Amino acid sequence: MWVFLATLSALCLGCYDVMKKLSVDRNSVLGVLFLNTLFGAILMCPIIIAGIYHGNYGLGGTLQGHGAILLKSFIVLGSWLLGYASIKHLPLTIAGPVNASRPVLVLVGALVIFGERLNLWQWAGVLIGFWSLFFISRVGGREGFSIKHSRWLWMAIAATALGAVSALYDKYLLRLYEPLEVQAWYSFYQLIIMGVTLGIMLKLRPSATPLQWRWTIPFISIFLTVADIAYFYSLSIEDSMIAVVSMIRRGSVIVSFFYGVIALHEKNIKLKLIDLTILLVGLTFLVIGSL
Repeated sequence: MWVFLATLSALCLGCYDVMKKLSVDRNSVLGVLFLNTLFGAILMCPIIIAGIYHGNYGLGGTLQGHGAILLKSFIVLGSWLLGYASIKHLPLTIAGPVNASRPVLVLVGALVIFGERLNLWQWAGVLIGFWSLFFISRVGGREGFSIKHSRWLWMAIAATALGAVSALYDKYLLRLYEPLEVQAWYSFYQLIIMGVTLGIMLKLRPSATPLQWRWTIPFISIFLTVADIAYFYSLSIEDSMIAVVSMIRRGSVIVSFFYGVIALHEKNIKLKLIDLTILLVGLTFLVIGSL
């Protein structure tokens, strides 16, 4: 069951990346992100309302619990802001593989933060993963997105790094709180933070790119919410393996990659396909080493 849930999460994440690309193209990044957090909060608010109705204020009803989720909200929003800005300017066939390298950074984070030891398979996966990032940066250089000169590529890498931090933090949070509680409350806090941020930015930059409504925007929240619910519940199943779940979820890159090839007619596909293959090999090594 947990493998099915992880696969469902991957498919939804792939569609989520496509919806993001279509929504932010020549559009306001902050505006699209605010609507995403709004729709996400609306989708999850029945959980908060039902809990409050039954006298459960969530997360143990403590300031410490809500503070922990507030911190997660800042981390995730930082990742999203950088990710949305980068995907607006980068081809999907570049942004997708960069984002798919997240498990590599998660493993490095586990090594540094939790003192975990890596075996030979895992070290091979990490090295291949970093090689794939270097490779895609060289391919991106042909399209004006080299790692030396492109802030958008650096934003994509930073977004992936923050996403890895969030994943490591989830490992701590899900030991303490229910998955749906975590998702519902961090969606609520994200909406507040994003609303304040958007208000400040509109005052500072009133001439910024105006928001254009597109029907792909609500589907960002729908696909992400389903992906997260499936992800959290796959992890909550007793015999699930986090390494395998992470690998399956990163398979979402296949959906966005081939959308970029077929629908957006992006360039240098053969070289990017080689990089994608290298990345998937590296992720496979991580899974083998984690079993």
